Amino acid sequence: MDNKKFSTVFIPRASFYLWVILVLVAVIGVLNWLIAIPGLVLLIALVYYHFRSNYRRKHEITRYIENLMFNIDTATKDTLLNFPMPLVVIQLDGTIIWYNSSFRKIFEGKDLLEKTIGSFAEGLQSDYLLNGEPNISKNITINNKSYNVLGNIVKTDHKNENDEYILLLYFIENTELVELKKRYEDEKTSVCIIIIDNYDDLMQSMEGAMQPQVLAEIDRKLVEWVGSTGGILKKYERDKYLFVFEKAHLKGFIDKKFDILDSVKEINTGNKIPVTLSMGFGINGSSFLESFNFAAASIDIALGRGGDQVVIKDGEKFSFYGGKTRELEKRTRVKARVIAYALREFIDQSPLVLIMGHEKADVDSLGASLGLYRIVKERGKNAHIVLNEVNSSIKNIMSKIEQDQAYDGVFISGDTAMEIVDNNTLLIVVDTHRPGFTECPELLKQTSQVVVIDHHRKGADFIQDAVLTYQEIYASSTCELVTEILQYVGDKIKLRPIEAEALYSGIVVDTKNFTFKTGVRTFDAASFLKRQGVDTISVKQLFQNDLETYINISNVVMAADIIDDRIAISVCPPDMKDAQLIAAKSADQLLTLTGIAAAFVLCHANGEVAISGRSLGDINVQMILEKLGGGGHLSVAGAQLQGISMEDAVEKLKYAIIEYINESNNEKQ
Repeated sequence: MDNKKFSTVFIPRASFYLWVILVLVAVIGVLNWLIAIPGLVLLIALVYYHFRSNYRRKHEITRYIENLMFNIDTATKDTLLNFPMPLVVIQLDGTIIWYNSSFRKIFEGKDLLEKTIGSFAEGLQSDYLLNGEPNISKNITINNKSYNVLGNIVKTDHKNENDEYILLLYFIENTELVELKKRYEDEKTSVCIIIIDNYDDLMQSMEGAMQPQVLAEIDRKLVEWVGSTGGILKKYERDKYLFVFEKAHLKGFIDKKFDILDSVKEINTGNKIPVTLSMGFGINGSSFLESFNFAAASIDIALGRGGDQVVIKDGEKFSFYGGKTRELEKRTRVKARVIAYALREFIDQSPLVLIMGHEKADVDSLGASLGLYRIVKERGKNAHIVLNEVNSSIKNIMSKIEQDQAYDGVFISGDTAMEIVDNNTLLIVVDTHRPGFTECPELLKQTSQVVVIDHHRKGADFIQDAVLTYQEIYASSTCELVTEILQYVGDKIKLRPIEAEALYSGIVVDTKNFTFKTGVRTFDAASFLKRQGVDTISVKQLFQNDLETYINISNVVMAADIIDDRIAISVCPPDMKDAQLIAAKSADQLLTLTGIAAAFVLCHANGEVAISGRSLGDINVQMILEKLGGGGHLSVAGAQLQGISMEDAVEKLKYAIIEYINESNNEKQ
């Protein structure tokens, strides 16, 4: 028996005493019935009094509760009628059923009954009100005034399902607070670093007497561009400017699509090449110094993406504008020589060197790794190349390498590399600058000595705190950059035949047989490798297609759809062997068709949808695939989409292409 229930037996109550008296009267009646008669009369009187008292007490309590409820109802009605803030009662479908005079004043006395609140106050549509939340809080604007709308759902006594619930909304005006907040945001100090990114080439393209005139014209256009902002523009180096301004003016720059980039290109004062600017903006930093650091990071990315563009860093978010022009080749090799000397010092100071490319290694990644491996060995240091798997694009080269005993133990997996790496290990990352794209991202966290050598346009996600970065987006390939380093890092380094062939193959593949992104330095690198003993026939044999591959490529090309009359999209069958290799070759083949300016081929790869994008330069496939999380170059790019069907991937790609076309058309207007 429950202890609580058991204890209630001993609580004194009137009915309990009456039962006791009844028992006593009964006992007395058994002993002497005459004496029991007065006791019985007394018991009857007590019972009558007990029930009479209970009846009167219940009646008084009922009257008290009724009066209390009446007073509460009266107070409630009085509160609603005289509530100082705008108040409205609506049904869950948004229909207004009651409101006070303050609410009516918001809408200038209009009759609002039986009308939907969403038609008067945008943002309070029924789909928002029926989102399942018991309490509502939302900021809206009505007649140029701001309100914080608070509300809650109330259950009524109606049995009708449509009237079972009503919604009370309270409108609290906060116009002054919103305007103050907006003013605070608009007056935040923002920083911009502006660089003439082709300064050296520009000066070399004209006579000395004309150089001051061009620089003066650039200064004039910049001063004119910032004039309406009330900001400060200060030139602090021969080709660099610091611009400090209020954030409110940034929207105007964006709306005009940073027209200063096009304006400076119109300068024609003896210069043979157009002037191009790069801009890095830092906004919403917690301090002036942090905003400046944001701007510095932005300008690094703008230059790493080829220049002639704007990058905005807002906290951890990056925004990109421009960048649709081709990269200009830098003729001077001064930077290559400086990088070679610095790399040599890092190698000499490191007990172990690990070389790592991107996941799903291609010929460029492998060739660059082999070139760097030879540099390390020539410096007398131990080195390994991190490679988790051999895919179809490199299997021919790897089969030749495996036949050479000199490379036994050179290639190791990421797991093995994790076992031997320490903080003093030099880790050289090639053909990628994005941590998540490397063969073993965890390696980057195990050492403080990281070198990056890459030729891709810099994205928002890049390896932080590298001790040395050589990222030249004008280069055809990473193999080209490594070949230049080879010529300066030591005296007469002799490549083994397979290493020279791998470097040459990387250049051939990324330039599509010296067609795309091929400059003077590309041919110089190829010439150096030829002198090292490259057999071009042997290289060509590495990329010969078998009959099955050729047929698969032909089928993919034949199945292509054409959109906008110049962009081809095709899909590889689900179970196709070497799908990624065929996708890349099919995209290249589609560009040989008349009228096709860009091509995208999709395929299934390791549970993902991989996209290979190619163009002839008029369409920036990098900007299109960046919208899908990918990257690359203006004419060669790729992307991987996870957790998505092929049909959805095609739709996403088409949407990205249409968005890119619309942006391009808007910029031309």
